[in-house]
Amino acid sequence: MRVLLKATLDTDRANEAIRSGKLPEVISRTLDQLEPEAAYFGPLGGRRTALLVFDMQDSSELPPTGEPFFTELGAEVEVSPIMNADDLRKGLSQLAS
Repeated sequence: MRVLLKATLDTDRANEAIRSGKLPEVISRTLDQLEPEAAYFGPLGGRRTALLVFDMQDSSELPPTGEPFFTELGAEVEVSPIMNADDLRKGLSQLAS
């Protein structure tokens, strides 16, 4: 299932990760693990945020997916199922009577 992971980084922890050089390593390792179809980074609500779209085959993948953001960056993490336009069309076609 295609999901969107939104990780909102703790400012103090992210500042320290930047100063120590750890932030690029955490992000790179996470991208290598998840192989997202899209990855965006920027300030949302005034805090550093990562938005990753990737395929999650099984809900058991959730713990290793979010833990680097939680444990290493003190992030708030949200994971939501999402659809692209083709998925939406397919789903809506099933509603037609």
